Amino acid sequence: MILKPTLLRRTGVSLTCRHMAEQTRLEQVVSELLRLIGENPDREGLRKTPARVARALKYLTKGYAEDPKHVINNALFTEDYSEMIVMKDVDFFSLCEHHILPFFGRATIAYIPRHKIVGISKLARLVDVYARRLQVQERMTTQIATTLMEELDPLGVGVVLRAEHLCMRMRGVEKQNSVVVTSAMLGVFRTHQETREEFMTLVNGTR
Repeated sequence: MILKPTLLRRTGVSLTCRHMAEQTRLEQVVSELLRLIGENPDREGLRKTPARVARALKYLTKGYAEDPKHVINNALFTEDYSEMIVMKDVDFFSLCEHHILPFFGRATIAYIPRHKIVGISKLARLVDVYARRLQVQERMTTQIATTLMEELDPLGVGVVLRAEHLCMRMRGVEKQNSVVVTSAMLGVFRTHQETREEFMTLVNGTR
């Protein structure tokens, strides 16, 4: 369906109105939250805080509005290459869904192509799509691996995430040096020990 210019303008206005309404509602919720913890949202230092927090939350959860499959499918190429492709040290920031506190770290992604490769920047983009949501590290690891397996149809996929969780550092057990490592191995990365060992050597090796 081809949208007429008038309809396009109306659609744009409709989306803008919706986003403005969401922004306003978020600001109201943040103001109420400040009151409930004993603060005064009308004092000088906090007057703009509800708007800032609302914008920050929208940005930090923008992955909900993005389709990870679309990210991959826009950059698939047929290539006669059948060795392991690895991208290391992909920085990410996310929010723990239990306390809405940050966790952050680095991802390493590998796959062995069957017929197609994906633009390397899209691997980093895929990490961002899943990181910009309320998450748990285990699910995020699996989501990245599963999406690559489904969209690329490779021989296998390996994903490792190393992350630091502020919910463990700022509260609770308060363990300042803890690091959480999660992995997802699919295809030959799961069934072939040599492939898995090669991948883990690359993960743990120096740059």
